[in-house]
Amino acid sequence: MLLYKHPYISSEVLIGNVPMGGNNPVRIQSMTNTDTADTSASVSQCIKIINAGADFVRLTAQGIKEAENLAVIKKELHSAGFDTPLIADIHFNRLAAETAAAIVEKVRINPGNYADKRASFETLKLTEKEYEEELERIHTRLLPLINICRENKTAIRTGINHGSLSDRIMTRYGNTTAGMVASAMEFIRVFRAENFNNLVLSMKSSDTAIMIEATRMLAGEMQKHGMSYPLHIGVTEAGEGEDGRVRSAAGTGTLLSEGIGDTIRVSLSENPENEIPAARIIADCYPRGIAANKHIAEINSQACKPAFLSKVNAPAVMADTVSCKDIKTCADADFVIVSDYNERHTDETSIILPYNQWKSLADKNNVYPLFSRETLNESILEHDGFCFFITDSCYSIQQLKKLDSEKTCIIFKINPYIEKYAFDEFLKDLNENNLSYNIILNPAFAENNIEELGIKAAAMFGRYLNDRLISGLCITNNRASAGETVSLAFSILQCTGTRITRTIYLSCPTCGRTKFNLTEAVRKVKTAISHLKGLKIAVMGCIVNGPGEMAGADYGCVGAAPGKVHIYRGTGIVYKNIPENTAAGKLLELIETDMERR
Repeated sequence: MLLYKHPYISSEVLIGNVPMGGNNPVRIQSMTNTDTADTSASVSQCIKIINAGADFVRLTAQGIKEAENLAVIKKELHSAGFDTPLIADIHFNRLAAETAAAIVEKVRINPGNYADKRASFETLKLTEKEYEEELERIHTRLLPLINICRENKTAIRTGINHGSLSDRIMTRYGNTTAGMVASAMEFIRVFRAENFNNLVLSMKSSDTAIMIEATRMLAGEMQKHGMSYPLHIGVTEAGEGEDGRVRSAAGTGTLLSEGIGDTIRVSLSENPENEIPAARIIADCYPRGIAANKHIAEINSQACKPAFLSKVNAPAVMADTVSCKDIKTCADADFVIVSDYNERHTDETSIILPYNQWKSLADKNNVYPLFSRETLNESILEHDGFCFFITDSCYSIQQLKKLDSEKTCIIFKINPYIEKYAFDEFLKDLNENNLSYNIILNPAFAENNIEELGIKAAAMFGRYLNDRLISGLCITNNRASAGETVSLAFSILQCTGTRITRTIYLSCPTCGRTKFNLTEAVRKVKTAISHLKGLKIAVMGCIVNGPGEMAGADYGCVGAAPGKVHIYRGTGIVYKNIPENTAAGKLLELIETDMERR
């Protein structure tokens, strides 16, 4: 797998008076969760989002009434001294899009439901002629919007969501990244045929790997055809709290590290203004231009052994240098580097000791020696068991060649502030010398705040997990406890889908379409179901995000009417119109009943 291809340098598009793409900073945005027909509430929330640091604010326009009210909201904001560009978010309603396009600076449409009817997840077999006729129909339906946007200098975002592709696309390509790219390219061709290039593209999914793959594929496909439209990136239905921030950071950080991405949204099931600080931290990890300047070509996963170190055959988690008496605080870790040895240590936790201390304990189970560049000598060649070797960006390839790749794990230490791409250079060097090891990446952070630490760690190093380029992760932070850094490492593994140790929650960010108190519902569902490890549970605010975009979930709740939810098993409705205050209990009841029947 290639970690990098050719850098994607996007073209510049104006969103109102704010340039996006090219060498401009990565733009930050969020979306209101108010009823767009409620002017006062919408204006108030727009101001909160803007004051938090957003470059753009998006509002839903469910119908023509809400679309028309965007003009009133915009006027009120201007009167209050705010000229931040507004974006209308449209699903299903072409007339609402055409109305909004004459008012706001950008309109977001979803190809899966703009010209095609809502997906029914049924096979729609078409002949080549019928398929071409459908594309002509899409072209005809897009023309009014294109003409209005051209006249008003309004940009269009074609936002493809995994799970809301049309039946036409899914029948031909499946619910796949290839289908997402095909859908995007169909719309791009229509816009280019009309010489309309004020475009932004996005490929969204709640699965970080799918979002990354689809966005990379689209960037490559556009490059192949001489296109370079700006890209909006983000993980949709990311959730809330640490999981939501880590999942978003791991996905968007991976792409930003490659120079892909011109505007981002962190989609949290929280108050919209909470998304902005998290998005800013992610964007600041990769200031515009740094990825292109540090670009490395054709790094693949051959440098890292596919055999993992943990007992569950998944990436390992290591705790960095704790006292033996504190091992219990990070007992979930697969390995713990300790600064001393205590005879009361049990064999339940694997510990790592400097070689000189380890020598007298060679007969102990689950105790491994640690070598460094300074201490490496013939002893490591004589040692016939598993061992660890610690190094950093000052490594020597000749020294590494002395290591037995079958029984040595390399711990690669890195300063994330000044050596963002040092590990890429290391992998490249290993590839060129045909070397392959188990590698644990060990970044050392200085953040005081555990939330910021989680976002930065995921944004900077989640990409190596997403691309399966490391065998484990060890986060060092002197201001956090070993237990906290171990828990954070497991969160990053969980959110990249590389090691599942908890319940997986997908929940959409609230918006004006939300039919119930989604934030509270997520908390209730987590409280009721958190003991069920490995299940994927979705909580969706409205029919736009479900059941299509929760298709990968085992169970879920979807807003159906004010205060009412439907409860799903997979994509099938089991219970309809359940009061929101009893939905979590009903969902748990369904899951437990299913488990008893198995």
